[in-house]
Amino acid sequence: MSLPVERAIRKLGSDLGLARRRRHISQASLAERMGASLSTVRRMEKGDPRVPIHFIARALHVFGEIEALSRLLDTARDDIGLVLMDEKLPRRVRGKRDKSKTGAL
Repeated sequence: MSLPVERAIRKLGSDLGLARRRRHISQASLAERMGASLSTVRRMEKGDPRVPIHFIARALHVFGEIEALSRLLDTARDDIGLVLMDEKLPRRVRGKRDKSKTGAL
């Protein structure tokens, strides 16, 4: 796993733990609300990359932040993807010829 990916996952886990503590929720209570084991919550907060994303989504839901997950890669705001797509647009668009008008007089 690349270092930037590892760091991002570790930071996410740390942020989830901080969000839990700020809300005065114990790890056991979060685990129960998420439908997960206590060890899963602990691994998630340590940034273990083997924790399935659905547990992270459940934690975000408990914290009232599930919308953050749906905005991670909003295609309407994907500047790189939009630029690449626009590069492939035709320079001009011509209307289709009407074959009945191109015939002999």
